[in-house]
Amino acid sequence: MINYLKNAEIDREQWDNCIKHSAGPVPYAYSWYLDIMAPGWEALTDDGYGSVFPLPCSTKYGIHYIATPNFLQQLGIYSPDGSQEGKANEFIDYIPDFYWLVDLCIGQRISSDDFRMTPRANYELDLSRPYEELRKSFSAHCIRNIDKGSKEKYELVEDIEPEELISLFRQNRGIHLRGIRQRDYDRLGNLMKYCVSNRKGRILGVREAGKRLIYGIFLVEVKGRKTMLFVVNTPGSREKRTGYYVVDELIRESAGTKTILDFAGSSIPSVASFMESFGSKAVPFYRIFRNTLPWPLRIFKS
Repeated sequence: MINYLKNAEIDREQWDNCIKHSAGPVPYAYSWYLDIMAPGWEALTDDGYGSVFPLPCSTKYGIHYIATPNFLQQLGIYSPDGSQEGKANEFIDYIPDFYWLVDLCIGQRISSDDFRMTPRANYELDLSRPYEELRKSFSAHCIRNIDKGSKEKYELVEDIEPEELISLFRQNRGIHLRGIRQRDYDRLGNLMKYCVSNRKGRILGVREAGKRLIYGIFLVEVKGRKTMLFVVNTPGSREKRTGYYVVDELIRESAGTKTILDFAGSSIPSVASFMESFGSKAVPFYRIFRNTLPWPLRIFKS
């Protein structure tokens, strides 16, 4: 039996135990991640938390809706028994009708006339093999850029505060982006602090001689997966191929372990090409969309 649970009714311990033992758990579905990035989230579960489905919900102008938050790539159904794909449709049908708008990214393909589905791609690299074997899958372009970046003799540093990394992002790519509000940056900063304090993530970066930060990355680390959640480039780091050097170092440190390096995907062709150049594989996920808003509100949310 599928149950709809409000936020206060969710047993965090049982929830996280289900996520932990699901196949290929991603960090986004853990209760601590949702509590920070989707406050007030609700859920669908079956009896005993054998399968769970998080609902990142909000209310605006009295309208209840579900939407994927910024800095949270995908959710969906999670189950230790490995039958996630088969259960996705069943859980989707139980999303309460009072959510007039559903705009959610999930890891499973569904078949439903009530939802419009759009495929997207994440990029993942299995680090089980030794580094030398992994490197054979790098593109020639990638290897040239790693070699160029390595000549700079960088030192990766971890003395970066969340505020410094977020500020660097806002000064560079952030000024060109719409849809990211101050509360999103505040939540991201809180997530960074939580992960660093609880050994669930790291902030790494590269500084120039004058100690000015030119590149930074926030990694979320759960068992079996390192997710490159937030990457910040600058004109200087692009020119010096710093990103290639840093990713190569991440691959080296975890090569030969049962770890997935999760690039977190991108719809920008140049960024997707960068991810693929390391031999990563495209793993599909899906945006599902349902709009039952009353007219005329419906025409503004399509």
